[in-house]
Amino acid sequence: MFFKKRQAGSIRTSIEIDGQEIPVKIHFENRRDVRFSWTRTGAFLRMPLTISDKNEQKARQDFENWMRKVAKDKPELLERVRGREYADGATLTVGNKTYLIRLVHEDVKYHKAKIVDDTIYITVSTRDSGHHLQKSLRQMISRCVGQDHLPHIISRVQYWNDNHFNKPINAVRFKLNQSNWGSCSTKGNINLSTRLLFAPDDVIDYVIVHELAHLVEQNHSAAFWKVVHDVMPDYKEKEQWLKVNGEGCQF
Repeated sequence: MFFKKRQAGSIRTSIEIDGQEIPVKIHFENRRDVRFSWTRTGAFLRMPLTISDKNEQKARQDFENWMRKVAKDKPELLERVRGREYADGATLTVGNKTYLIRLVHEDVKYHKAKIVDDTIYITVSTRDSGHHLQKSLRQMISRCVGQDHLPHIISRVQYWNDNHFNKPINAVRFKLNQSNWGSCSTKGNINLSTRLLFAPDDVIDYVIVHELAHLVEQNHSAAFWKVVHDVMPDYKEKEQWLKVNGEGCQF
């Protein structure tokens, strides 16, 4: 059988199931078998770099059949991928605030959003619709809510830094990140996922402490976890909360 060496990396595509486009990532890597899985944002097909063309096509078809069966048996997975859907007049509670969403559809090229008090006003382009529109709405609402909560989060970062780390902080930013709860660069940039705003205050504080600890240890070594433990001895309880409840923290 002829085997063609493929380049390691990922291909992004989608498969339609029950009228919904499910994002799919196909990843080629050094492995022997084919693996299927669902993630928070879609489905994942992993294949060997040396898989033959014939077996690759079979794996893709088996993967699609598997996705359809799983979606039928576990419709909540489709709901999780679809995410929250917004319409004019919808409300969203984040922390101790409830926001009113107001949508105005206009023939404009780009969407625009602004927050005034506890109302998020969004000008929606009539050129967009369906799944892509909802994805855009989630991103804009996340950005507005993050903007609203950022001063408080900055004050929490300053509190933990001033009392335990005393490291230079360059910037604190929010981003609608699905892959992690936060990150920290060597330049002192603290990046946090806006999804974290759905978590309790003590869990938010844990993620802040976790990222600040990276200014001391840029890894996840035993030394790093000792820094975290010394500042927050019950940090494992916060990690467990994120593992159990993290998927529900979504815009």
